[in-house]
Amino acid sequence: MQSTKIELKELVFFARHGVLAEEAALGQRFRVDVVASLDPSLDLTQDRPESTVNYVELFETVQAIFTEQRFNLIESAADAMAGAILEQFPKVQSVTVKVKKPSVPVDCICDYFAAEVTRCR
Repeated sequence: MQSTKIELKELVFFARHGVLAEEAALGQRFRVDVVASLDPSLDLTQDRPESTVNYVELFETVQAIFTEQRFNLIESAADAMAGAILEQFPKVQSVTVKVKKPSVPVDCICDYFAAEVTRCR
């Protein structure tokens, strides 16, 4: 049995997500990772684009959800992206979306806080 994944790593988007009014007003950069596990029965031996998921279209879906809506919670943003991917790409069997928030309103030194959602068919 084969296992095929498409990964979009360290996508950077400017958005105004967050609970605090300052986060909505100022916005910040977020980083997003997506791992889409494809249907194991796909025939990739034909080497044709329609045999798989178009990763440009996958990116455009992620970008649209993340930048055209406002979320209080990064968990909600990750869930919305995961749901849209499963809805729009029938060849995706499961998807994991991680949203990383580097500028957290917490008195700490860290790389980021993150929320990760995995959705399956």
